[in-house]
Amino acid sequence: MKKTFWKSDWFAGVVISLLFLFAGGTALLQSLERIAYDLGVKASSRNPGDKIAIIAIDDQSISNIGRWPWSRDVHAKMTDMLTTAHAKVIGNSVFFIEPQLDPGLAYINKLSDYVTNTPSFAALPETTELDALIKDAKTALDADAKLAESFKNATDVVVAMPFVVGEPRGNPDKPLPDYVLKNSLSKIIDKVGAEESGMLPIPTIAAFSPIPQVGESAAAIGHLNASPDVDGAIRSEPLVLAYYDQYYPALSLQIAAKYLNLTVKDIQVRLGEGVKLGKLNITTDSFLQMNTFFYADHDGHAAFPVDSFYDVYSGKIPLEKYRDRIVLIGATAAGVGDSQVTPISANMRPIEILAHSVASILNEDFFVAPAWAFWVEKAAWLLIALYLTVLLHKLKAGTAAAITIGLFVTLVAAHFVLMTQYGLWLQLMIPATLLVVGHALLTTKRFLMTEKGKARSEAESAESNRNLALMFQSQGQLDMAFDRLRKCPMDDSVMDVLYNLALDFERKRQFNKAESVFAYMADFNPKYKDLEQRLARSRAMAETVILGGSGSVRSNSSTMILEDGSVEKPMLGRYQVEKELGKGAMGVVYLGKDPKIGRVVAIKTMALAQEFEPDELEEVKERFFREAETAGRLNHPNIVTMYDAGEEHDLAFIAMEFLKGKDLAPYTKPDNLLPLEKVLDIVAKTADALDYAHKESVVHRDIKPANIMYEPETGSVKVTDFGIARITDSSKTKTGMVLGTPSYMSPEQLAGKKVDGRSDLFSLGVMLYQMTTGQLPFTGDSMASLMFKIANEEHEPIRTVNANLPEALSAIIDRMLEKDIDKRYARGSEIAADIRQAMSQAG
Repeated sequence: MKKTFWKSDWFAGVVISLLFLFAGGTALLQSLERIAYDLGVKASSRNPGDKIAIIAIDDQSISNIGRWPWSRDVHAKMTDMLTTAHAKVIGNSVFFIEPQLDPGLAYINKLSDYVTNTPSFAALPETTELDALIKDAKTALDADAKLAESFKNATDVVVAMPFVVGEPRGNPDKPLPDYVLKNSLSKIIDKVGAEESGMLPIPTIAAFSPIPQVGESAAAIGHLNASPDVDGAIRSEPLVLAYYDQYYPALSLQIAAKYLNLTVKDIQVRLGEGVKLGKLNITTDSFLQMNTFFYADHDGHAAFPVDSFYDVYSGKIPLEKYRDRIVLIGATAAGVGDSQVTPISANMRPIEILAHSVASILNEDFFVAPAWAFWVEKAAWLLIALYLTVLLHKLKAGTAAAITIGLFVTLVAAHFVLMTQYGLWLQLMIPATLLVVGHALLTTKRFLMTEKGKARSEAESAESNRNLALMFQSQGQLDMAFDRLRKCPMDDSVMDVLYNLALDFERKRQFNKAESVFAYMADFNPKYKDLEQRLARSRAMAETVILGGSGSVRSNSSTMILEDGSVEKPMLGRYQVEKELGKGAMGVVYLGKDPKIGRVVAIKTMALAQEFEPDELEEVKERFFREAETAGRLNHPNIVTMYDAGEEHDLAFIAMEFLKGKDLAPYTKPDNLLPLEKVLDIVAKTADALDYAHKESVVHRDIKPANIMYEPETGSVKVTDFGIARITDSSKTKTGMVLGTPSYMSPEQLAGKKVDGRSDLFSLGVMLYQMTTGQLPFTGDSMASLMFKIANEEHEPIRTVNANLPEALSAIIDRMLEKDIDKRYARGSEIAADIRQAMSQAG
């Protein structure tokens, strides 16, 4: 055995695993990682917003305006037009690094010098008029001066400059101009020892500055350097480049800063980690390259609107379109704006890539390879290596194939889920490829050496299994017969036996088991006899239910027809439905019971298929179960306990604690308000519950009286529907209305921004206001009017509505309803403490 260990399966597994470990950086395996990355980007879907518009210097524009490069007069006129249109930022990706020398201007300059330096001309009375003519000629022919004047008047133009990438070996030949130096970054932070570890921005050795007239007139200057990947595709954006001991921001970063009314002083560089722009955090790789989020086209429309330069220049397109937007100007014409390969397109122009980069920064949409990714990737490799080395050779071929497929699907699914849901990129294709290749090689080896003998043995046992199955069937032991037949290789004779077995199941009215047999046969030959009709019939019969003796009806609930013709109560998952309690906004609420442990529950159902369009349904289901799982982890005396969540034929349901009280909606009416001390006690307990949930990173998003259950006899308070509002976040119903309760929403929630726990505290403030005064703090004749008031107008002080309310309560509500989220209460525990202090002082 010692002499032949190298022939063993485990040794082969070790060799294959080590080969993949050391070959991980090769072009072939890295190309697989990039392909998987691109597929993950394509599968990710986010809204780019409507902040950005592109004006393309396309073939049509060059054909109508003239050969490229154009006179700077053309760019000056376009800048003036966009300034008139009140564009927020103009990002021009054209390089203005050389002066435009008009031949006529050169002669005018010579004439001016001659007139100025010739005494006989200076003595003539007509000299003043001649000087004026020369000055006018200079102005008319100096296109660079016109462009500089346009940029200066605009005050919002950001221009590009290219750098030459390379490792410096000394000092620069000369310093960069002052108008470039003022764009260098000064806030550089190194908390992780990045500089010592070499985790620095991409170095450069030269820069091509814009001409002084343009550079001094532009609002900002940013570098425009692409960062191709190993296969030549553009997937990342270097947000910062190093020029000797200076750091310069990208054009996209400068445009985003200008849009946010920020300057380079507001850009903070965290070496090896990322860039902070105001309150935006852009996580990058260790070289400060952002993995750009490339937004897909929707409904046949481009992610960003693209208009022809000539159409805008000639007035065909109304300038009002560009009001308050970022307008990017760049070339897309053949031979001028060369296309690049990106994850979503093999033919994307640089100006379009710039638009995706700017949107990624402003929306904080990007893909991150976290610091712990290296260890997870190596752990995945080790797991696959151990499977190939230790376990695979001990398994049967079918079992091994199932486990291999399961592991492969897990790795691929993890890759896509992490990218599409969390924006995290882990390189899991190398262990996935190791799994597939290793399994193929090792099973081939095992088959050639041993599998032929096993096949002969199994063929001999197939006949005995078939005979045993016939014996069990004749004795009425149908389940055991099916189990034996599944061990037989499928052929026409086995299909005949299985068909008769399924008919026996039907005769016993065990339609679900008949369906299983027919489905097993369909995997081999779906056209066998009348198999399709039999399968459809058994499936339909398995879903038939008879309720209350009122006749046969269809139901989505699983039911068993008993031998005596009676019927068990319908089931939702493992819960037996007892009766209907009421109807909610999205479905019916039932009283249910877990028959195994006797627990009584409330079952809230949601017919997601009826509320959402088919193309949204799968995403909504995934979000529903993810949020239900999150909410199910909450364990607090003032939060309703969630026991379970499931799905029955597109009917999603949540099983939760059954409460005896009722919601607070009736107590918001002016003639039915609760005593003040009870209201404050309810709100304090609700604030405690929200504080706990927020610490667990769960935001409710729909705090309102209807979602707070109250039992007057015991004073019990329970917050319900945690995570339900999140299900409809960024989605719309078939009616087109965003689900939720606008009267209780925070300003940032109405604006569609990312929200945190402070949004719930604003909603709680609205509820407290209503339960103490009998009216809402914000009302409007229309949805638009209501949203405007919530976002912009102050509420009426509560003591104006009810002078008997304490001053301390007015101060609490005012702080809860702060429109500036940073001035609002940060935690629910602070609200609860202030309320209880106010109660003690009142008492």
